[in-house]
Amino acid sequence: MSRVQIALDVTDLESSVTFYSTLFGIEPHKRRPGYANFVVENPPVKLVLIETDEATRGTGPKGALNHLGIEVEDGSEVGAARERLSGAGLATFDEDDTTCCYALQDKVWVSDPAGAPWEVYVVKDDNPADGRPATSSHPLLEGTPSGSACCTPTGV
Repeated sequence: MSRVQIALDVTDLESSVTFYSTLFGIEPHKRRPGYANFVVENPPVKLVLIETDEATRGTGPKGALNHLGIEVEDGSEVGAARERLSGAGLATFDEDDTTCCYALQDKVWVSDPAGAPWEVYVVKDDNPADGRPATSSHPLLEGTPSGSACCTPTGV
């Protein structure tokens, strides 16, 4: 089985482990000093967290990272994620019936402890009549040229 791996630098490993345990609904597969990884079966992904200092990591998304996402099969899964995340006390931002990346989507956004934005989303129509490029109805990431990030909110 193939899976995507995402490696992230984090400045607070413990709060990051708590966040990702909540986001994925599982505990880490492996923990070592300054290191944790999650092997997630659904969606198939391996997430690696590497603890680093603030000067190296900086704040918010780093480098080419725009946002991270989990595509689910139907809207009830977006609703369940919304409930689980907000129930855990995380700040969420909802976008229902939004057209982004030339697709009609429902989504919920959260940000990890370092500010990296995550979306849990379902594509309701992959080719809507009013399809629009990667834009958002709210501000994009700080420092990102207008219209170049896909539906990425700030302050979630």
